[in-house]
Amino acid sequence: MNWEQLLSLKRFGDTQKRYRIAQDETRLGFDVDFDRIIFSSAFRSLQDKTQVIPLSETDFVHTRLTHSLEVSVVGRTLGRRVGKVLLERHPNLAKLGYTFNDFGAIVAAASVMHDIGNPPFGHSGEKAIGEYFKSANGAKYKEQLTAKEYQDLIDFEGNANGFKILTESRAGISGGLRLSYATLGAFIKYPKESLPKKPTNHISDKKYGFFQSEKTDFLEVMTELGMLQKTTKDISFYRHPLAYLVEAADDICYTIIDFEDGINLGLIEEEFALEYMIKLVKDTIDIKKYHSLPHKTDRISYLRALAIGVLINEAVAIFLKNEESILNGTFNKSLLDKCKYEAQINDILKISVAKIYNSTEVVEKEVAGYRIIADLLDVFVTALNNRHNNTPSSFDSLVLKLMPEEYKTQTNNLYNRIMQVCSYVSRMSDSYAIKMHKKLTGNII
Repeated sequence: MNWEQLLSLKRFGDTQKRYRIAQDETRLGFDVDFDRIIFSSAFRSLQDKTQVIPLSETDFVHTRLTHSLEVSVVGRTLGRRVGKVLLERHPNLAKLGYTFNDFGAIVAAASVMHDIGNPPFGHSGEKAIGEYFKSANGAKYKEQLTAKEYQDLIDFEGNANGFKILTESRAGISGGLRLSYATLGAFIKYPKESLPKKPTNHISDKKYGFFQSEKTDFLEVMTELGMLQKTTKDISFYRHPLAYLVEAADDICYTIIDFEDGINLGLIEEEFALEYMIKLVKDTIDIKKYHSLPHKTDRISYLRALAIGVLINEAVAIFLKNEESILNGTFNKSLLDKCKYEAQINDILKISVAKIYNSTEVVEKEVAGYRIIADLLDVFVTALNNRHNNTPSSFDSLVLKLMPEEYKTQTNNLYNRIMQVCSYVSRMSDSYAIKMHKKLTGNII
């Protein structure tokens, strides 16, 4: 892969190329990507979607929106620092007009939208959609779908749903949000389809990145960016290099900041924070300053800032050291999996799993989320299919009135009808999903 092609400013849905040297310096194309995401309805819904604690009653716990903004800040720093060195290594990019800020803008835009496809109730929402089609009423559709279509449903993936949101054309709107190909490439952490599921040691094979409904769009992005295909037999590619920085920004934030949330909520004792995080920041911490801070939240914030700084330095160094293998697809780990603090990071994640992700409060609300999502899918999929078969009940007709027009387009394709419902439910916020469930079950008081 080559950087000139990977930094394509061409917008998805356009036919003409765009050149960096011709850009308006007051509002660059990559900056426009960030702006369009921020103003999208899908991004706004993240303000009421779970990051760690579903429907938390406190006012300081992170939501998907605040998490995404923080990831974009870290991503911008990673991109700029890497970009500065890459311009020295590849002077032709500077001649074409690229600056280190372009790298920062691409990574920041891809980072701020990295969770845009996540359904309500956190990762349990993805699992809830999959379980509905695997073992609940949705299992009856298996024989009417192709193997890959069915796999999309039973292994519903927020990353693939995000690509759908960003690129899906609607009536009168071509190319979705019409983002640059470079930003879309950096967004796609898993550039493959849901089948075949071949376990490998390459990080890009961990999940999948597009649904069958967006296969043509995905291949168009890969072609424009000159992405390396792993095999001609399957639709599977190596990552856009900047996707490693987006992943690192996310890894840094959820590792450190979820841990911080757990401490502030009282799920993890402050002593644990010092014990685990001191190993990350031992070379930069000012112990005297730490103990001079009177409030626990300030002490933890201090550790968090130091830890993020340390991991940013590590991610930048590892990327630059391995640029060649990243460009040729042979770099098979996440950046943080290669850093010298891997053991300390894993220790923090283990305590987070035990104390936060498996806490009673989280589990109880995830259980409720499973039921809510299954019921919503069942009602809306049934109503759409009954309308298609000209057998809608009075209830089905009423239900469809609750559904926005863009999610109930008439189609003969069962997979597309189901995906419309999945798209609708996945874009709901946690609170709206609960509210809609109450309406559909008659619990309106």
